[in-house]
Amino acid sequence: MSIHQEQLTPAQQKNEQLVAARPYLIEQDWIAYTPEQHATWSELVRRCMPQLRQYACQEYLDGFQQIGLREDSIPDLAAVSSKLEPRTGWNSTPVSGYLPANAFFEMLAARRFPTTTTLRDRSSLDYTPEPDIFHDVFGHVPMHAHPVFADFLYEYGRVCSSMAGRTEDLTRMGRLFWFTVEFGVIRQDRRTKVYGSGLISSHGECSYVVERGPEIRDFNLDQVLEHEFFISKMQPVLYAVESFQQIYEAAQEAGRRLG
Repeated sequence: MSIHQEQLTPAQQKNEQLVAARPYLIEQDWIAYTPEQHATWSELVRRCMPQLRQYACQEYLDGFQQIGLREDSIPDLAAVSSKLEPRTGWNSTPVSGYLPANAFFEMLAARRFPTTTTLRDRSSLDYTPEPDIFHDVFGHVPMHAHPVFADFLYEYGRVCSSMAGRTEDLTRMGRLFWFTVEFGVIRQDRRTKVYGSGLISSHGECSYVVERGPEIRDFNLDQVLEHEFFISKMQPVLYAVESFQQIYEAAQEAGRRLG
């Protein structure tokens, strides 16, 4: 180990090992957030939480508390990671924006979740096409505190990292990500609960699921890997799992089939 590495924290040492993702790693300047931005975060959270307390899976609600998210201020990613990493090894790592696929998968395989530090403005409360800290942290990161889901996401990144350049296989794996990490639902207490970040972080998407209702199918890996989706409209079909062990095993099975 070099003198430089000895001066780094364990988290920083792990970031140093990233290759494809390294150019996109940044520092979060938490002090630079304005009172208006904190107020926007607060409004977004307070719009979503009453609905989520009723319709989000228990693992998400537990994770929200466990990683110390607050309704009144944008999260400090270092503070979030200090609570998250001892639980599951995951770190909410600041990045400059969208990552190329190889960098994204590399980070997941290192239990580093690429987290955007910008926040949408008040004119885009309902939807923003760009990633932001609300979607990334509020939508995704509480689930990373759950050990089985955390292992699933790591396994997904590991499998995808081994598929560099294999466009068709990565497209299929992208569908697995979409119907679990982004738009996943789970059956709990005889009800359909949401856990996917696209549902968690969008009041409108969540309302569509719990009020009007897409078709909810039993999770089936064969169907998911071949099911095309469209980003720009409400999802007509979702796949419900019975447990998070199910999607962990699905990622392993997908790796065996496509690997």
